[in-house]
Amino acid sequence: MGTLTSDIDALVDEFDFLGDWEERYRYLIELGQALPDFPDAERTDATKVKGCVSQVWVIVDTDDGRLALRGDSDAHIVKGLVALMDRLYSGRTPEEALSIDPKEVLGRIGLSEHLSPQRSNGLASMVKRIRAEAEALQA
Repeated sequence: MGTLTSDIDALVDEFDFLGDWEERYRYLIELGQALPDFPDAERTDATKVKGCVSQVWVIVDTDDGRLALRGDSDAHIVKGLVALMDRLYSGRTPEEALSIDPKEVLGRIGLSEHLSPQRSNGLASMVKRIRAEAEALQA
């Protein structure tokens, strides 16, 4: 893992390398498919992200003071967004996590204008949950 800026730049470069939006969505789905299995036992009300049309579960643990995000969704593109948030936030200190502007990153990837309002709202709920966990860890 590099610096926050270099990791974000690398992520933006990966999406820039892809051509049209169909390819980018396919890549997002592939990112989601590569997530580790999420046990049924962890699909609880406590881990469910409220405000998402799809079923989404996110757990933010810590590993040596750094965030370790795990999650899943029943929708392919949303699961890809979970994977994207994992790439952005896992391995970060709470301070680094709180300094991330996901809207700016998604704008650079070009994703923000290609998400439906429901997915955008769900993503905002996911980010809100991750930031709340980071703030709690920082305290």
